[in-house]
Amino acid sequence: MSIPNTICAFDVRDERAGPVSDVTANSPTDGYRWLHYDLAEPGLRDWLGTRLSSLATGTLMQSETRPRCEVMEEGIILNLRGVNLNPGASPEDMVSLRLWITPQLIVSTRARQIFAVEAMRQRLEQGDAPESAGHFVASLAQGLAKRIETVSLELEEATDSLEDAVLSEGASSGSDVARLRQTIIKLRRYIAPQREALDILSEAQTDILNEDNLEQLRETANRTRRALEELDACRDRLNVLSDHIEAAQSNALNKNSYVLSVVAAIFLPLGFLTGLFGVNVAGMPGLEVHYAFWALSLASLAIGIALFAVFRLLRWL
Repeated sequence: MSIPNTICAFDVRDERAGPVSDVTANSPTDGYRWLHYDLAEPGLRDWLGTRLSSLATGTLMQSETRPRCEVMEEGIILNLRGVNLNPGASPEDMVSLRLWITPQLIVSTRARQIFAVEAMRQRLEQGDAPESAGHFVASLAQGLAKRIETVSLELEEATDSLEDAVLSEGASSGSDVARLRQTIIKLRRYIAPQREALDILSEAQTDILNEDNLEQLRETANRTRRALEELDACRDRLNVLSDHIEAAQSNALNKNSYVLSVVAAIFLPLGFLTGLFGVNVAGMPGLEVHYAFWALSLASLAIGIALFAVFRLLRWL
């Protein structure tokens, strides 16, 4: 069986990381090993099946995931999501990270690059390694939460700008509000279960996580909760803006319809009058009078002014 290529592989001892020379060898007993794979790597499922349990293998190879945490005697199953900061991508299209964690081994898989994981990789390459598997997981979760916070703050600023444009200037359209609201909904779909997964992990009773790790995870869960609350607040504000825009558009439509109705009411008797005098039958008055056209025009003008004055008096205008 061919050995699948890793994106990165490190052995960590005494907070010092070094590349793994042989992934088939046992993990260090005085440290831990991190193996990071691409889901598209050929033969990965079969290889993981020979090294891990069927449950762990199935979790790592899932094509579609939702943030979750399962704490078991043999290890921890952890699925997390990170904002998509890849070039040309939308942050709300969150990318998934699957982890199997034991005291001596961390195996992770992903389909697309995750910047928090790349930051962890660079950290290990520079020799600044988390001291334990628990510290590794807590630091990685913190990196994911930090980037989620950054995106949520950007969305909050975008909501502020849109709110100012709509309420003070009336310069924005409903499509801008709908687009931003859709972005927030997509983000919230994964951040809400991720907060729950982090809450479960921060309360886990396991040898993998010590009290410092749990405290860091509780802080990360709290930061994720705050980001979620900010997104909820932005969503509610955008709902109000959408209602405001719809009400303004409805008022403008009603006003235009009202003006058209008034104009039609003024010209209705004038149209009747001109139509009546336009019939080509014998006996029409004024046919032999040279000033009849001007008399009819002046009469129509007088009727129009009189109707306008009546509408103003009745406060219809």
